[in-house]
Amino acid sequence: MKNRRDFLKSAAVTGAAALVPGNAVSGPAEAGHYGEDAPRQAATPAQASAPIAPREVDPSDGGEIITIDRPGGDFMVDVIKTLDFEYVASNPGSSFRGIHESIVNYGNNKMPEFITCCHEESSVAMAHGYFKAEGKPMAVLCHGTVGLQHAAMAIYNAYCDRVPVYIMAGNSLDATLRRPGVEWSHSVQDAAAMVRDYIKWDDQPVSLPHFAESAIRAYKIALTPPMMPVLLVIDGGLQEDPIHAEITSRLRIPRLTRATPPQGDSGAVAEAARLLVNAQNPLIVADRAARTPAGVQRLIELAETLQAPVVDQGGRMNFPSRHPLNQSSAARQLVAEADVILGLELTDFWGTVSAVRDGLTRTSRSLVKPGTKLVSITALDLATKGNYQDFQRYPEVDVAMAADAEATLPALTEACKRLLTADRRTAFEARGKRLAETHGRALERARAEAAYAWDASPISTARMTMELWAQIKKEDWALVAESGIMSDWTSQLWNFEKHYQSLGGSGGAGVGYGAPAAVGAALANKKHGRLSVTIQGDGDFLYAPGVWWTAAHHRIPLLAVMHNNRAYHQEVMHLQRMANRHNRGISRAHVGTTIEDPNVDFAKIAQGMGVHAQGPITNPKDLAPAITRALEVVKRGEPSLIDVVTQPR
Repeated sequence: MKNRRDFLKSAAVTGAAALVPGNAVSGPAEAGHYGEDAPRQAATPAQASAPIAPREVDPSDGGEIITIDRPGGDFMVDVIKTLDFEYVASNPGSSFRGIHESIVNYGNNKMPEFITCCHEESSVAMAHGYFKAEGKPMAVLCHGTVGLQHAAMAIYNAYCDRVPVYIMAGNSLDATLRRPGVEWSHSVQDAAAMVRDYIKWDDQPVSLPHFAESAIRAYKIALTPPMMPVLLVIDGGLQEDPIHAEITSRLRIPRLTRATPPQGDSGAVAEAARLLVNAQNPLIVADRAARTPAGVQRLIELAETLQAPVVDQGGRMNFPSRHPLNQSSAARQLVAEADVILGLELTDFWGTVSAVRDGLTRTSRSLVKPGTKLVSITALDLATKGNYQDFQRYPEVDVAMAADAEATLPALTEACKRLLTADRRTAFEARGKRLAETHGRALERARAEAAYAWDASPISTARMTMELWAQIKKEDWALVAESGIMSDWTSQLWNFEKHYQSLGGSGGAGVGYGAPAAVGAALANKKHGRLSVTIQGDGDFLYAPGVWWTAAHHRIPLLAVMHNNRAYHQEVMHLQRMANRHNRGISRAHVGTTIEDPNVDFAKIAQGMGVHAQGPITNPKDLAPAITRALEVVKRGEPSLIDVVTQPR
């Protein structure tokens, strides 16, 4: 049996480079058709005369000319194509060179198309943002040990955000077939061990039939709520070795059957409906409730049935920002007044109903009044791990449904409707009118507050937000990321109506998510003709700026407006708090927390990556014209960045 080094025909010619005629495969074959009679396409003259570097020659061949027409990677590509991946993001690496070549040649670089990234963390974060914009996973290829180590932070973000990222990591498991040197450093016995605590499932297939089953299984598991990243470790030999005749009869691609999201128990749904309908002050709080556009409509229907206030915590776009029942700006007051609180896919139910004082001694207190009933619907209860503590404090709820909130909402709404009486409808209508008035006052108050420091330099975050909004509001726009902390101006002042217009945060609050996630989401929006916009933090930009080259190279239209406050400002405030607590003053809080001396010229960095860029802009009067120019670039299908020097928040 030839080993994986025989994947190319090579001739050992002393003192000269080897020249070989190549055979290019015309395209994917049907599952099982991988024998010697597989269709082939003649090599081009360039292929026929392409030199093979002497280092690729296996000395054990003794000059024998060896080629293969069907490496294992071809079958892997056939399997992957059934999963409808549009793209595979990757920083190239030798541990997956077999499947990489099969994707671009055998698979014609379509479904999936290879997206070249400059860092594995960017690859995974792009897939993270892509899923939240498109609603289906994007594949990622990682190189051995070092690639997974680079990708780990982005994988953790996706895990905390409950986003399915489909990762395939190359490896060389058979120690007797590893090339001397670096291949040993990049190989590992159990590659998934380093990320297993924050992925949902992993496997290391040992045969092509094993790969086919595990690839389909991984996709199904990743997309079953609660969704999370999955990992397949694919051996180099499995990718590169020829598909031998004795195995062709076993090659088939299993049919994918998606699991139905779990719904809440009918008895628990009925009890929750009874509590909500009979409540004097019900409150609905949603974090990652809307998995799809249907989730937004289902939440609107429930809220309007009850005329109940909704607090959208922003993990997803759960509820329209201008809907009169959206009361997100009054969250703490509503929690204190509520007699029933319904939590939908809350990351932190305990933190929603409690207050914590960060003093010398940390203390906490409940915000809810005695007797308030808490109802939870979340799929997070179905998969909680122990090592990484993203599950927060334990909430003492009265009704706990371990179920998908979006899937459960229709049954809950219908149960509420069945309990409505004329008296309750009258009371609900009066409550709805009061909430609409409160919503209108909150919007006017936010607009008035945004006017403060309108002409200040550095530019206020409110003005930057509103100058951007003024020019995109009539477009089919999407805010694909917001990596700088902006005092919630966008949620207060912009009109979010559609599911894709706000994608939430990183999940794990890992800096470095914003830029690649925005590029990934913009890639998803490209075919829909949506205007993708991101508010880009300065510190986040600097983590892996190579993603801007990816945006330019692949012609991904994206408008990035920098929130350049020249600091990791949250850490500035933490240092100020510590200094005050220790009676030392805050005059040195800038040490180790600011991005100054020298100031970073983000426009020049972006220009060096091939991105149209302007700035730094310090005069607020220059901002609107800069946005106009940038939009012209984005509308012709390219990325554009505006470096805006801003107030801290």
